[in-house]
Amino acid sequence: MDERNLAHAGRSVVAITDPDDPRIVAYRDIRERDLTGRHGFIAEGTVVLDQLALSERFRPSSVLVLRNRLSSIADRLSHLPADCPIYVSERAVIDQIAGFPMHRGVLAHGIDTQPERSVTEVLDNAMAGYGPVLIAIGIANHDNIGALFRNARAFGVGGVLLDDTSCNPLYRKALRVSVGTVLTADWCRSGNADDLIAAAEAAGYRPIALTPKGEHSLDDLEPTERLALVVGAEGPGLPENILDRLHGLRIAMESDVDSLNVATTAAIVLSRLYDSRGKCGR
Repeated sequence: MDERNLAHAGRSVVAITDPDDPRIVAYRDIRERDLTGRHGFIAEGTVVLDQLALSERFRPSSVLVLRNRLSSIADRLSHLPADCPIYVSERAVIDQIAGFPMHRGVLAHGIDTQPERSVTEVLDNAMAGYGPVLIAIGIANHDNIGALFRNARAFGVGGVLLDDTSCNPLYRKALRVSVGTVLTADWCRSGNADDLIAAAEAAGYRPIALTPKGEHSLDDLEPTERLALVVGAEGPGLPENILDRLHGLRIAMESDVDSLNVATTAAIVLSRLYDSRGKCGR
């Protein structure tokens, strides 16, 4: 399928020749602006675009594509909503629009079509399944947020709760690192650590802090329990009041290594739980 076939199928394909064209204002200088001053978010690359097309919560409002990529992704574009315009540009124009060389050549502007999720809604939805809940506290690194969501999706996490000091997972880089799973996961970003943990406990989950200081090992995990895994930022880790309140879980490692990356830590624990749930006939 090429541009003519897309047009024949009733899809709007619009050539953009001026980087100042007002129709593509959402895509300007995306490295610097990210979510700031922009309604919605930017999804970059075909893998993230696929997740956006599958999402029940988010939808694309438009797509901006490098002209020489159009034919190769036309089938993907044909599955987007009929009212989603497809803008195409040559390399020099799209690079000026984005503010840096767009090697992937595929951008989409997405919007949230539903009211903002509440902590209670995410937990209620998670209770319908068997997977744990992931609670992220103070995670300001976009790569780590994206990797946490990718791990959560891979290992059947029922919902992700982020406190309001964690970065927004809709940031372009976080979305890209998550391979778009942010768009199909159930999550919310709201409140503080104490509120999120209390809500998880009230919903029937047992919070466990993932920390090198933990008194319990992976072998102590009970896969039949509803667990809420609590992770903190690298460096400072979880606040002391949280560590004092919760059971701590550690991962065995060499004594001269301080800790693992937070996303790696979560992946190891989630993988163990996922495997154990399988053995228990989830």
